[in-house]
Amino acid sequence: MKDSIRIASGQGFWGDLIDAPVNQVKNGPIDYLMMDFLAEVTMSIMQKQKLRDPNLGYARDLPGQMKKILPDIMEKDIKVITNGGGVNPIACREAIFEAARELGITGLKVGVVLGDDILMRIDDLIAEGIPLLNMETKQPISEIRDRIVSANVYFGAFPIVEALQKGAHIVITGRTTDTGLTLAPMIHEFGWAKDDWNKMAAGTVAGHILECGGQASGGNFLGDWKSVPDLANIGFPIAEARPDGTFTITKHEGTGGLVSVATVSEQLLYEIGDPKDYITPDCIADFTSIQLEQEADNRVKVHGVTGLPETEFYKVSASYSDGYSAAGTLTYAWPEAYEKAKAADAILRKRFQNLGLEFDEIRSEYLGLNSSHGPLAPIPDDINEVVLRIGVRGKNREHVARFGSELAPLILTGPPSVTGFAGGRPKPSDVIAYWPALIPKSAVTPQVVVEEV
Repeated sequence: MKDSIRIASGQGFWGDLIDAPVNQVKNGPIDYLMMDFLAEVTMSIMQKQKLRDPNLGYARDLPGQMKKILPDIMEKDIKVITNGGGVNPIACREAIFEAARELGITGLKVGVVLGDDILMRIDDLIAEGIPLLNMETKQPISEIRDRIVSANVYFGAFPIVEALQKGAHIVITGRTTDTGLTLAPMIHEFGWAKDDWNKMAAGTVAGHILECGGQASGGNFLGDWKSVPDLANIGFPIAEARPDGTFTITKHEGTGGLVSVATVSEQLLYEIGDPKDYITPDCIADFTSIQLEQEADNRVKVHGVTGLPETEFYKVSASYSDGYSAAGTLTYAWPEAYEKAKAADAILRKRFQNLGLEFDEIRSEYLGLNSSHGPLAPIPDDINEVVLRIGVRGKNREHVARFGSELAPLILTGPPSVTGFAGGRPKPSDVIAYWPALIPKSAVTPQVVVEEV
């Protein structure tokens, strides 16, 4: 058993700094690189891509990023774990194999975790008495059956562990929990028991800290953000994990950013509901038990984490089509910029009424004034300019399309001093709504396949 392992965060979302994984591999020693690409809306986007082209449906940045580091990970024995497989992990694996062939690399083993995509099983599950009730509304998924775009189960760390045990250099998953990407190598390296809930929770907390990339090392920091050095060269966080479940968050020497109790604390609060009851497929972690200690510059020790047994359910992340939306902007200049923007909004809404246009929602924002804080924002007496951003959402595509035809005419038929019209008429786009549900763990089984190029 190793005394410690270094697990580096390489991506916090699909679209994150494209060279972050390269920097993590090349700027210092690491044992594992975890790359988190997925969010709830990402799965629906990937599913649409796969329906258009069966070779798509994964994070298309990933094979190119792997090509840049494949020689390093083979030479340095660095393992890569990523959920960038999206809804098509096999196609993602094949793209990485092709990159390896182009580099003349042989002996690369890639593990794939399958079984999370239950889109084609929805009818069977309903027939088996599994209604996939919406966790918020308690409605059965049958009510939106004909509009479902994607449906994926959140697996945990153990399918990844299986792939690592089979010798995989790279593990590609679909909808795995973000935290499982980091917990898995700890279980694999340290031989943690599945029912050692405190250690499961500790690894889960480490995964939660790493999952958002540079957000734990000074990015998006709400504290003394001006004190964060050299964000242009930010170093992504690294967890130095130990067999006893304690770990230290750090980053590579010589990189920008900041690892402090404050930056780590902010990340720990990210997407937290009940802090005593952070539920994952692997355990329940008690975030109120977490102890943070500044060991040295850019080194924060995390210890004292406790956990509880896992539940009998997996979470399902489903998405469905819920109408159409469109939005556009107009900029009004001084004097009386805010009054002009409000008048334009009122005129537009009156025209919608006159035309009989029906929308589920009309939302107006005044950018630069109160679009972030809404009614809490103080309104100054006079300002240089205000951007009116107005959007509509509804089930009738023709009505949403007509909105786009009504916005531009305000340039000559509304208040004066207008500019900054967003080019072209706003066109309707699909609204994708989220459907969270639970499914018994007995109803789905992950499959792990490891192949070699």
